[in-house]
Amino acid sequence: MSKAITIDDVLEDFASIDEWEERYTYLIELGRTLPAFPENGRIEVNRIQGCQSRVWLLPSEQGSGFRFLADSDSQIVQGLIAVLMSLYLGKDEDSVLAIDEKAVFRALGLDAHLSAGRRNGLSSLVLGIQRMAQHAVCERARKEEVALAETILSPQRAIVG
Repeated sequence: MSKAITIDDVLEDFASIDEWEERYTYLIELGRTLPAFPENGRIEVNRIQGCQSRVWLLPSEQGSGFRFLADSDSQIVQGLIAVLMSLYLGKDEDSVLAIDEKAVFRALGLDAHLSAGRRNGLSSLVLGIQRMAQHAVCERARKEEVALAETILSPQRAIVG
């Protein structure tokens, strides 16, 4: 997204729009702000299962905090991805795992205005994002354990060597 849109921005904008057709238009506009998704990332292993539309998800190394790239062949879903990006903006992996996305979707009214298929797809996307965050937490813990083990073992290596 060119300008970092926060979840507070999205909530405020949604509250100022009365008609759902206009809210859908706003979602589509949000989707147009997504960062470019690499073409070589549009492969089956990166595809989110359970979505009506095709949706791809990748971790991103750009910037600090938890980041991901995602894209869809649906404009509405691209907008939902932008909402999720705004929700997780600036958060670390532990915070991402603690967020109650469903409460945010209720506050936006998305739980009542998306089709059952879209809600299921959105849940699948959130689950994919949470799995990425959980993997990052586990990887961080593994690296910390390795560093600790190396610290503990290095004096012994000096004595043996």
